[in-house]
Amino acid sequence: MNNVELEHVINTELNVREFQDYAPNGLQVEGRPHIQRVITGVTACQALLDEAVRLEADAIIVHHGYFWKNESPVIRGMKRRRLQTLLCNDINLYGYHLPLDAHPTLGNNVQLARQMGVKIIGNIDALLPHGVFDQPITPAELTERLEQRLERKVLHCGDNAREEIRTIAWCTGGGQSFIEQAAEFGVDAFVTGEVSEKTIHVAREMGMHFYSAGHHATERYGIKTLGEWLANHHGLDVTFVDIPNPA
Repeated sequence: MNNVELEHVINTELNVREFQDYAPNGLQVEGRPHIQRVITGVTACQALLDEAVRLEADAIIVHHGYFWKNESPVIRGMKRRRLQTLLCNDINLYGYHLPLDAHPTLGNNVQLARQMGVKIIGNIDALLPHGVFDQPITPAELTERLEQRLERKVLHCGDNAREEIRTIAWCTGGGQSFIEQAAEFGVDAFVTGEVSEKTIHVAREMGMHFYSAGHHATERYGIKTLGEWLANHHGLDVTFVDIPNPA
């Protein structure tokens, strides 16, 4: 597949034109024209780039790419090394941020719902879905489920909250700012990747369960599923590479 054709295929599927994002979605660094072997991963860190070189990949597709708003435009140090790796090895880099979070079948949010065993009901916000468990579960059961599925420890705050959880809202990655919207909507629990100091106070004072399950951990599944979709529907050789990150 041609590299521009691949960009068009993904852009169309993820409906990227509908999103105002913090970084460009699509082909961010151009490499060789023909693509067959693809590496997917959460973040375009140096370790992922090195693995792509080792595996002789034609392209890398990530959730967290480059050229974020308000970052320094200077190409030096870490940024120089990363771009040098891509350009010297003629590897294409594609990045898909908010469109991958929100996609109704491939996206991070829907994939996290599947990991939690949640039935999606609707959206409080474009990036804040809500849903229900078939049967109420205890806060400890949700902690255990998240830790087993995401393979990491989870922070839970449940002061002044209900003894059982039936309704839930979630946002993968750094979605802690949505906690007040979730609480005002009336769900029993809110799950996201990151936590801020004030998040715990909001959870306590609004009487809801809050879970911080890791930015990286909650966003592994969308990019992995996108790669599987490309392999199944477009015949590409796709390998998901998970570079561990405790954050």
